[in-house]
Amino acid sequence: MTKTNSGNFFEDFRIGQEIRHATPRTVTEGDIALYTALYGPRFAFNSSAEFARKMGLQAAPLDDLAAFHVAFGKTVPDVSLNAVANLGYAGGRFGVPVFPGDTISTASTVIGLKENSNKQTGVVYVRSTGTNQRAEMVVDYVRWVMVRKRDTDAVVPEQKVPDLPGSVAASDLVIPNGLTTAGYDVVAAGSPYLWDDYQVGEKIDHVDGTTIEEAEHMMATRLWQNTAKVHFNQHTEGQGRFGRRLIYGGHIISIARALSFNGLANAFKVVAINGGRHVNPTFAGDTIYAWSEVLEKLDIPGRKDVGALRLRLVALKNQPAAAFTLKGEDGKDDPAVVLDFDYTVLMPRRG
Repeated sequence: MTKTNSGNFFEDFRIGQEIRHATPRTVTEGDIALYTALYGPRFAFNSSAEFARKMGLQAAPLDDLAAFHVAFGKTVPDVSLNAVANLGYAGGRFGVPVFPGDTISTASTVIGLKENSNKQTGVVYVRSTGTNQRAEMVVDYVRWVMVRKRDTDAVVPEQKVPDLPGSVAASDLVIPNGLTTAGYDVVAAGSPYLWDDYQVGEKIDHVDGTTIEEAEHMMATRLWQNTAKVHFNQHTEGQGRFGRRLIYGGHIISIARALSFNGLANAFKVVAINGGRHVNPTFAGDTIYAWSEVLEKLDIPGRKDVGALRLRLVALKNQPAAAFTLKGEDGKDDPAVVLDFDYTVLMPRRG
């Protein structure tokens, strides 16, 4: 009997199946330093303990997307080890902040299955929840992934595509206990523009670009304990469709979020992932640019000091974002677009 894990194939999943993922991860100061080194985020809320304390927190929390990566990485050996592609996200919420010393564990429930017409692959929908050592929700999200079949003749007894929300409602957003913007310092934060200064439909070119290095994306894949072969095994991927390793999609999300600081410096906390697609593949050597569109301005129930912006974050490869590229003349995704990400952030309001 083999003692190694070859991962689940499409026919191994069942609707309602619950999976408790291995390897809980204790977050350290080293994780924060590595996240900063890999992506270069400059949001003061996550960079300065003093800034965070003035906002009512005990210390500077781990970047929300870093918490997402830790929780996501736990799911890969069970959900997407045999994936062809990670297709999208929906209904994601961030819960309590994560601080050094907290331990994140993840569990998933299969909520949908749909076999593809080629009978070689199928789409698996899971809701994954990351919790800390006190069983408090850190992040909760739905993702769907295309997974290979082991046996093309295998029959999946039950299939369904779940109904997914278009966005997370303002009333469902989790605001950290004790959070205040009374002492918010716009000079330290890096921008004078607050929630009131943004308009629905406004587009922002984040100007800067980041080139992905081979060593950096490999380090990131290992940091998040992501075991998907498409990201780290050149021996197998050299014989595949692209002839090289794909960049982990979450790596692109974090690069684009870090680039968004230039224009959205006061978007200090991510509170929701409403939806998202990894549109085209990226590889080492590609340079990522990003632009954002304000989709919606949300009032937070019971709060006058802070509001939420629902944003569309678009990442491009090897093309500056000044033209706000998204679709081609044929209405299809432009080949330069690698990420189309719908998320919600908190931002201070004027008193």
